Amino acid sequence: MLKIENLHAEIDGKQILNGLTLEVGAGEVHAIMGPNGAGKSTLGYVLGGRPGYEVTQGSVTFNGQDLLELEPHERAAAGMFLGFQYPVEIPGVSFAQFLREAVNAQRKGRGEEALSGGEFLKLAKEKAGLLRLDMDMLKRPVNVGFSGGEKKRAEMVQMGILDPSFAVLDETDSGLDIDALRIVGEGINAIMRAPDKAVLLITHYQRLLDYVKPDVVHVLAKGRIVKTGGPELALELEEQGYEAVV
Repeated sequence: MLKIENLHAEIDGKQILNGLTLEVGAGEVHAIMGPNGAGKSTLGYVLGGRPGYEVTQGSVTFNGQDLLELEPHERAAAGMFLGFQYPVEIPGVSFAQFLREAVNAQRKGRGEEALSGGEFLKLAKEKAGLLRLDMDMLKRPVNVGFSGGEKKRAEMVQMGILDPSFAVLDETDSGLDIDALRIVGEGINAIMRAPDKAVLLITHYQRLLDYVKPDVVHVLAKGRIVKTGGPELALELEEQGYEAVV
């Protein structure tokens, strides 16, 4: 589904990714772990098409398409979703309106009919239920006044509504307490665990992987993958630290 070959990327002239190669198949969950400054978030931003991140070498294909040739909104319409470590606030725009505009923009890009108000509300209620998020939260401005856990749960509701085929989740466990971590983990499984979908989890810690079981774990250091293994590799990293394992 996603194939990255020899990817080099920089920002403001500083090289961050240094020959990263990775392949994620349909139905798989891959975890990317690594120390601060390894390039984990940069990888997510490059895949999402964030401005300022320049690919200097290598290729990325997504379902047979050249991902790097697509604009961010085209990547989203093609089925790519990027979950942020720090979801942004948008004062003055209700979450429900934001989500309805987002999903209908993607449907338009795929040549599909827009959801009616009733269809959207039914879908939003279903996905909010998965994350145990009160529908009243969706009436509020986007993320304004939300706790860290509420922001992450709301973002997973957004993922459920957009229904991507590939999700890049950048430190989704950041700022979550024990209960919220379990709810978010269960939500990811309910939304993305399917034969025709795949997930790339970017995380510092093993704790999210207790709920979202990875098929493969990669260690990223100095902009490239230096070690790959099964779920036991995450436990090894947790016990010994990155320096010992790398």
